[in-house]
Amino acid sequence: MEVWVLFGLFVGGLVLGIPVAITLGVSSLGYLLLAGIPPVVMPQKMYAGMDVFVLLSIPGFILAGNLMNRGGITQRIVRFANALVGWIRGGLGLTNIAASMLFGGITGTAVADAASIGGVLIPGMKKAGYPADFSAAVTAASSTVGPIIPPSVPMIIVGALSGISVGKMFLAGAVPGILMGLAMMVTAYVISVRKNFPRQPWQGVGEVGRAFGGAVWALAMTFLIIYGLLSGLATPTETAVVASVYAMIVGCFIYRELPLSKVPGVIVDSAVASAGILTLVGFANVFGWILVSERIPQAIAAGVLSITDNKLLVILIINLLLLFVGMFMETIAALIILFVPLLSLAQAVGIEPLHFATFAVLNLMIGLTTPPVGVCLFVCAGIARLPLTPVVIAILPFLLTNIGVLLLVSFVPGLATWLPSVVMP
Repeated sequence: MEVWVLFGLFVGGLVLGIPVAITLGVSSLGYLLLAGIPPVVMPQKMYAGMDVFVLLSIPGFILAGNLMNRGGITQRIVRFANALVGWIRGGLGLTNIAASMLFGGITGTAVADAASIGGVLIPGMKKAGYPADFSAAVTAASSTVGPIIPPSVPMIIVGALSGISVGKMFLAGAVPGILMGLAMMVTAYVISVRKNFPRQPWQGVGEVGRAFGGAVWALAMTFLIIYGLLSGLATPTETAVVASVYAMIVGCFIYRELPLSKVPGVIVDSAVASAGILTLVGFANVFGWILVSERIPQAIAAGVLSITDNKLLVILIINLLLLFVGMFMETIAALIILFVPLLSLAQAVGIEPLHFATFAVLNLMIGLTTPPVGVCLFVCAGIARLPLTPVVIAILPFLLTNIGVLLLVSFVPGLATWLPSVVMP
């Protein structure tokens, strides 16, 4: 009875559009009250879920990304990407994707990518003659690359949940993220050729050099983060702090677009965003503890294994489940609730944890661009001043492309595991 109330309140909250964190909290509290469990368990489990050292890196990376964004990073990355690919047919669409690949290596969050890149490029693409629906769709689709290419907030969460090295998680996402970006570029190019979208004249090697010079400090931040993790000189949390200090120095004293007087406001905004994520982590940990207490993970594993124990079929079933869940649930909540039980199922059929973690995160990133709860869709449709429906229609080719990359990564483990095995054996 209590479990049905738990799921009933949860599904009802999602249907009514209540924020996922609140829905998780209310449904968990309802379960505790009906089961006769003291409500004091709730703050205890919330704190236990948030009291993980590696999670401290999340506020650091969010702060670093916000400092770089306010300090002129977005415009410089867009200029560099445009110098590289803007001369190709549909060049601004390709620039959009390339900029997301570069920008994602700084923020680690898809929504920040969609808002920052979209705020610059969606109006620019519309002014240059691109349809508004295509402009919004390519921005939303490309923003999902951000949390795949390191650093990545969802992969930090996975590392905290599973004990997998965050450094290895970051490396595991590099090749799939690049593949996803290149595949979307091909899709954007094909659409642009068919619809005769505009192209820009080649601006010369000199412009490429100047654009690179302007963006080099921003791009160096990604290498700083990766080097700190792979060298063993710093933990993810320490690396995030160093990245934040670096971002402030670059924004305030090198780019000189971030006045020191604005830094406290950036810190407050980052703290609010971080608090939202960590609150979600806390409530989701309570929800996940209830599922474990009711042996729901074991039931899921037993149910799937009663159908098949074929490794390839299990991978397909997990992907279908996560694609469905990603349509309705926020990424971090879905990871905290489903990752551990699905990891047990994956290991039962011989799927390597690092491989599973990579395609699970990739899967849920795609969910950010699927209705009805695709956050990046709403952000980009809002910037483009369009209703959701035309953006959903325009994004379908990119969704199919990303699902193709997802299946490739799912069934070819080496795409996720090769780089970590070479760099961090």
